[in-house]
Amino acid sequence: MDDQSYTTSFTVDQSPEEVFSAINNVRGWWAGEFEGDTEELGSEFTYRYEDVHWSKQRISESVPGQRVVWHVLDGELSFVAQKDEWRDTDIVFDITRRGAQTELRFTHEGLTPQRECFHSCTDAWGFLVNQSLRSLITTGKGQRPDW
Repeated sequence: MDDQSYTTSFTVDQSPEEVFSAINNVRGWWAGEFEGDTEELGSEFTYRYEDVHWSKQRISESVPGQRVVWHVLDGELSFVAQKDEWRDTDIVFDITRRGAQTELRFTHEGLTPQRECFHSCTDAWGFLVNQSLRSLITTGKGQRPDW
């Protein structure tokens, strides 16, 4: 893992299994259009947000209550010169029990400061993970961005 890759984490009172379930309910916390299964190991799904972002992910790791990894097979970002900056990156969710709480550590491996989309993409991930996904975990309802 590149130690410059974007990462963020938070803790919640919910169990690792509840966190795992919320991550896999992608439609509940990530705004946009989806096609395909977002829960089963080996499944592929596409994500589109207007004409700004399109990507295709494969669920390459899925360990209940512990870890989920999406490998980005392809993608196109309309707002950067190298449209396929996300291709061959990994979106990683590590779940760890910390006493009575559960920590979720999110890392987009390959999303580094050298990438043109770094600031825009980390702002988006910051909202989606730290606010929307966290809200889905803690309240049962994700938050929709107003961008």
